[in-house]
Amino acid sequence: MASLDLINIHKSFGGTHVLHDISIGLADGEFLVLVGPSGCGKSTLMNIIAGLEEPSGGLVRLGGRDITQAGPADRNISMVFQSYALYPNMTVAKNIEFPLQMRKVPRNVRSERVNSVAKLLQIEHLLERKPRQLSGGQRQRVAIGRALARDPQLYLFDEPLSNLDAQLRLDMRTEIKKLHQRLNASIVYVTHDQIEAMTLATRIAVMKGGVLQQLGTPHEVYNRPANTFVAGFMGSPRMNLARARLQAADGALALDIQIGDRPRALIPLPASVPQALHAFAGREVVAGIRAEAISVANGAEVGPNTRFVDAQVEVIEPTGADTLVVLNLGGHEFTARLDPDVQLAPGQSARFAVDLTKLVCFDPQTEALIA
Repeated sequence: MASLDLINIHKSFGGTHVLHDISIGLADGEFLVLVGPSGCGKSTLMNIIAGLEEPSGGLVRLGGRDITQAGPADRNISMVFQSYALYPNMTVAKNIEFPLQMRKVPRNVRSERVNSVAKLLQIEHLLERKPRQLSGGQRQRVAIGRALARDPQLYLFDEPLSNLDAQLRLDMRTEIKKLHQRLNASIVYVTHDQIEAMTLATRIAVMKGGVLQQLGTPHEVYNRPANTFVAGFMGSPRMNLARARLQAADGALALDIQIGDRPRALIPLPASVPQALHAFAGREVVAGIRAEAISVANGAEVGPNTRFVDAQVEVIEPTGADTLVVLNLGGHEFTARLDPDVQLAPGQSARFAVDLTKLVCFDPQTEALIA
């Protein structure tokens, strides 16, 4: 395995700029996920790493070696595609073996690699079948096996699960995670699915409009999003975001939330809020809180960072494992993730506890996190 460095990568197609000054460092053995909405540039960046596209500017280094101008065959990189790209007239064994054969690897070594990979992916019983005889999940295992057999320095996965149904996606996601843990492989993985990104990555690169919005661990991206785009994109349900005025009295801050003639929600903030937030006293901020930070109040103070608010229940959405409840708070809709057995009804007013250790605030002008 090897490290990967993308340094000031730009890409333009004619007058259209699709990548803007992207710099990312991937350590040896890391699992990096590129995530973002369609058209954000993540697949273009993946193609530049693979050598399928040339950057308009910047450098690509693999294991310290400059591969910016190297062809795909000279990069020692394996890629797993969305479409599987298996040869229909070849058996599973021949599909896995083919890249090794093209590199003139001795027959006995090829046979050993095929058997080793098949055992690792638990597809030994499929080696003599043709792709048309396989399920979608089995075909994806074969495509991964073909990449593994080469023993490259870097693996690239380009939305490999998007053609699978929901249950197969879940199963294959687990298998890819196990594979990374066993091999300690260096992996770059492209997806538009933020749940895939959160569950697979050691670090996530969130992209929008060809610009890197945030690079961090899943915990950092989820709990301390760099801006309102990341806050709204990462997480299901998305982070609750609401414009609020920051009030100051006796050195303490409070969020004043109100739209129109709805009842005002005034939420005193704990002393532990970032010092930079005090500079916004008397001004508007965008307040963000995750759904799991809101719970039904039990009548007792939970801790110094917990505040109680009264809100009206708008919608109840049972999901099985939990219940999503949409609340109207000061005219804003907030989603709370509650216990599946919660006893609430639409139109009901109730008291809720908010864990303000999970509160983040953003500058409404720049949309950046106030840290």
